[in-house]
Amino acid sequence: MNDEAVLLLALLRTPGIGLITANRLCRAAGSAARLWEERANISRLLPQATDRLQQCLTNWDKQLPQAEAEADEARRRHISLLALTETDYPTWLKSLPDAPPVLFYKGTASLNAQPMISIVGTRHISEYGKDLCRHIVEQLAERLPQATIVSGLAYGVDVHAHRAALACGLPTIGVLGHGLNHLYPPSHRDTANRMTEQGGLLTEYPCATPVSRENFVQRNRIVAGLSQACIVVESALRGGALITARLAQDYGREVYACPGRLTDLHSEGCNRLIARHGAAIFTSVDDLMDDMGWAPRQPRPQQLELFPALTATEEQLRSRLVQTEQCSADELVTATGLKVAEVNAALIQLEMKGLVRLLAGNQYRWTGTFPAAGCPQKK
Repeated sequence: MNDEAVLLLALLRTPGIGLITANRLCRAAGSAARLWEERANISRLLPQATDRLQQCLTNWDKQLPQAEAEADEARRRHISLLALTETDYPTWLKSLPDAPPVLFYKGTASLNAQPMISIVGTRHISEYGKDLCRHIVEQLAERLPQATIVSGLAYGVDVHAHRAALACGLPTIGVLGHGLNHLYPPSHRDTANRMTEQGGLLTEYPCATPVSRENFVQRNRIVAGLSQACIVVESALRGGALITARLAQDYGREVYACPGRLTDLHSEGCNRLIARHGAAIFTSVDDLMDDMGWAPRQPRPQQLELFPALTATEEQLRSRLVQTEQCSADELVTATGLKVAEVNAALIQLEMKGLVRLLAGNQYRWTGTFPAAGCPQKK
């Protein structure tokens, strides 16, 4: 007796049967097993079925040996096969017309956990983007510890989101564009291994499927569909993150974008999403939770230290800022001799600590209560 996953894998391999058609057929039948039983007279299940479709189904059984081999290989590798027509399939994907009929999953996290939040963006992540990933995930871990982080395990924003989740103890799911016999990029192998113990790896491709560029575009729909909210951290005007955002919007998911400087290449996509109402502006995890109705806002922990410790870089910026009413990031670079990335990263940390405020015109003002000198520093 062939199981649901094997029958669906075989159906997808059948010439003339594409993903959308396979889904329509299985939904009409209620299961791949019922479709198999009725394959000789498909019009009883789908009155509008054409003679051509009926003819295509006569070749379904020829694909079974290869489908069985693919399923056997996955199970030998302790990979679960999730069939669209079964109850363990992710609920948020099930209703999509282009949902993968079969998913291959290796991991420990539930794919029906609530909520799932996708964090996506450019592969060319900046220091600002790294800090945003870390800050967003840390705040989610604090205020919404039941959250699961979803991304694509690619360079840049994806892997930083996964690693931040691992560091904070949140489960994280990586959606891959190839089979689980492979991993791209190979440099993320250690992260992927940790994810199988604190989250999981998910793909629609059989184990032996090699890395292929077009598959990465296809996997974006799973990232978008699996999540209830999608956050774009950084993106240029073109890129996979914007495809994911568009798909999420098409699927009725909430899309957020983090604003960036007008002069930053990899903030242009986010700024345009916000300007053209393709995404809401991401302001804070608290506001995200309020928008989504996930949980009441939790009180922020009280600052127990009168004077929070500063790093050496933060102290240099503090020293300059307390001497001026306001100052731009470029002026801080000139005054301190620090690198642009160092200044931007330190300013973000000072904002998070509530010690500086970003004003109009990209100007910063010191708002902390530190005395003019002698501030404690981190070693």
